[in-house]
Amino acid sequence: MTQTEKMTTRNGTKSKKVRSVLLKIIGAIVIAIVLFLGIVYITNVISSHSEAKRIEPYGQHVSVDGKNMNVFIQGEGKETIVLLPGYGTAAPALDFKLLIDELSPYYKVVAVEPLGYGLSDGTEKERTIENIVSEVHEALQQLNINRYMLMGHSIAGIYGIDYVNKYPSEVTAFVGIDSSVPTQPGMDVKFPLKTFAFLKKSGLQRLAVKFGGDPYADLAFDDHTVEQMKMLSNKNSNSSTMLSEMDHISSNFKEAQGLTFPKDLPLLLFVQADNPDFPTWIPLHEGQVKDSDHGKVIPLEGEHYLHHTKFKEIAEKFREFMKEV
Repeated sequence: MTQTEKMTTRNGTKSKKVRSVLLKIIGAIVIAIVLFLGIVYITNVISSHSEAKRIEPYGQHVSVDGKNMNVFIQGEGKETIVLLPGYGTAAPALDFKLLIDELSPYYKVVAVEPLGYGLSDGTEKERTIENIVSEVHEALQQLNINRYMLMGHSIAGIYGIDYVNKYPSEVTAFVGIDSSVPTQPGMDVKFPLKTFAFLKKSGLQRLAVKFGGDPYADLAFDDHTVEQMKMLSNKNSNSSTMLSEMDHISSNFKEAQGLTFPKDLPLLLFVQADNPDFPTWIPLHEGQVKDSDHGKVIPLEGEHYLHHTKFKEIAEKFREFMKEV
């Protein structure tokens, strides 16, 4: 065998050894990933089963379209406030608790948990603006609530503007808590629904939440309420009902673009004073109230969930506004 042939043989043997080592490393990595995902999945199943037993009931169920919708009522005032949540708020009645406690000494406060939220059933019915609004209305009808002020957070501004135009004889005022505006930019985005569904089913969503920041840190919620909200978030976030609503966000915003609040409807909008994502956030809301007989925009310092930190100011300024009108 020549020297060249010997070198070729040695190089070939060396290459085979390198490939063998690489394949073993890749195999070990694949096995580690599969084991990791398996552990995460099993942990999620066990945790979900355990949490389902620890979630405590609150409010009452009403039948809507063959499903149970949960509604929480507090206070015995002569006037009624109906609270509607922002998109993805896992436990609306608990999320609004600080604000409800401020309002309920003066009003009857009704926190509606739409289908897919809180303790309400999920649904396969498409989450169009028409279906969501009609379901909320049906729940109130079941409770014989026929005259009320509508107060909503975030995307409830989209459902709310449709609601007040469909049921003008029932709604006596609309109050937005950093509420969405139909013409705000960027709402034509397409969301990766299959990815979100995988994250939930695999348990990776739970893992990410566990090692993420605590959204309730330094807030006035008691520990028990926070625990319940976190468990309901694990249950409801990225459920099929929530993902259906996410899938309809763009079309729901488009459908609301031709709507305005009735001129004679008292309109109060609490708005995040400094919204880094939307420099025109305050002007957008000012545009909604400019033609209103009784319209007002009140900027508040804080994050999007203004009712978590500014619940006292919201309750106080709301009462002042309603006395004026």
